[in-house]
Amino acid sequence: MAEETKNEVKEEKKEEKKRAKVEEEEVVEVSKIKPKLSERTKRLLELRAEKKAKEPEFRRQEWFRYKRIGEEWRKPRGSHSKQRRHFKRRPNVVSIGYGGPAEVRGYHPSGFKEVLVHNLNELTNVNPETEAIRVAGGVGLRLRRRIEKRADKRGIKILNRVATREE
Repeated sequence: MAEETKNEVKEEKKEEKKRAKVEEEEVVEVSKIKPKLSERTKRLLELRAEKKAKEPEFRRQEWFRYKRIGEEWRKPRGSHSKQRRHFKRRPNVVSIGYGGPAEVRGYHPSGFKEVLVHNLNELTNVNPETEAIRVAGGVGLRLRRRIEKRADKRGIKILNRVATREE
């Protein structure tokens, strides 16, 4: 029984090598893929980019005073906080008015909607025309390469492609 399974594994490896040679020829240049977007969506993405450019850099209250607290944004919660109470000469506070259009939230700057992928089965639900994949961080290198090959074969854009040297 053990010998039969070993033989089956060997045959599968041979078939994978044959498939790999064929797949190398079929790989499409995926990095150049553009999403198919409606005019409205394109306009909203442009509007979001304009709003983002005008948006101030939100920093934590008194970030300049103490190095240890860092610059990353934290909402001011102090009862006497001048920044929370919007006094003059104080930095702006994050608020709803700085948000982008709701229809394009979650879109990548390239225009694709991001889909997080953990395994090969999740690739079947991806629409290559409007969605791009981001391979989850917990996925190992072997499975990541398989996912990338299958995505290339289907013409799906990969947002966080791993940089591997050619062998």
